[in-house]
Amino acid sequence: MVENVAALADPAAIPLYAGDKVGSARDEVWTRLGPMKVVRNVTRPTLTPILPPPGKATGAAVILAPGGGMIFLAMPPAEIARNLADKGIAVFVLKYRVEPTPREVAELMAFLNGMQERSKRGEVILANPGGRADAQAAVALVRANAAKWGVDPKKVGLLGFSSGAQVSRTAAFSAKAEARPDFVGLIYGAMDPVEVPAFAPPMFAAISIDDTTVPNAGFPVVEAWRNAKRPVELHAYQTGGHGFATGGRTATHRRMLDQFTAWMAMNGFLPDATESTQK
Repeated sequence: MVENVAALADPAAIPLYAGDKVGSARDEVWTRLGPMKVVRNVTRPTLTPILPPPGKATGAAVILAPGGGMIFLAMPPAEIARNLADKGIAVFVLKYRVEPTPREVAELMAFLNGMQERSKRGEVILANPGGRADAQAAVALVRANAAKWGVDPKKVGLLGFSSGAQVSRTAAFSAKAEARPDFVGLIYGAMDPVEVPAFAPPMFAAISIDDTTVPNAGFPVVEAWRNAKRPVELHAYQTGGHGFATGGRTATHRRMLDQFTAWMAMNGFLPDATESTQK
């Protein structure tokens, strides 16, 4: 197990708040699980820009919100950012605040076991208001630096994975327009019901039917968007599990990012690639 901020923290990350007013990185614990970088005890939120190659920028921006059950962040694989950047999208990886956990491994395992038991009894609800505030601050920061990063301030979205989808969903309901995303993607997030305001942005949702980590009984969140008469699209894949880590080369969930960007184009956040190739 690696616990070394200098080795795993992204050197291109910038503080989300001026003057590091929220905290510092000294208490963060970084580990590597295979190719994945994981961080917990985040007290210093950051944003890491991954910009499109020169000449490819479309003006669209996507802020990636990692998952991790609200107690750690499994940072998105570099392939996701590269895929989107190659399509002309400015990508920003958000490291947001999570619930604190014991630093030592033995104490951490006891904490997780206790949390699991409480969860089975329905006693654990992690709303993570810090994460929601950080996601909204990230949207506002990207808009404030739109000219610097080649971004259209009216094309800034959130794409959240697992618990990051929950953070993105709550951030999408910000009453402050400058902190509210123009669109939101919820990837293998919970499908629980929610009150959707009339100003909610368009929403793209993707899950797998065989997800046992976040099981669903229908698609209440999608129905809520639909009932609020807000644009919504759902992809429910036959296989994929949680994290879409399973399946062969023909598994349909592997097309998720292409489907997401096609949806962005349909809603006017990206140029329509099909039309451009037919001209």
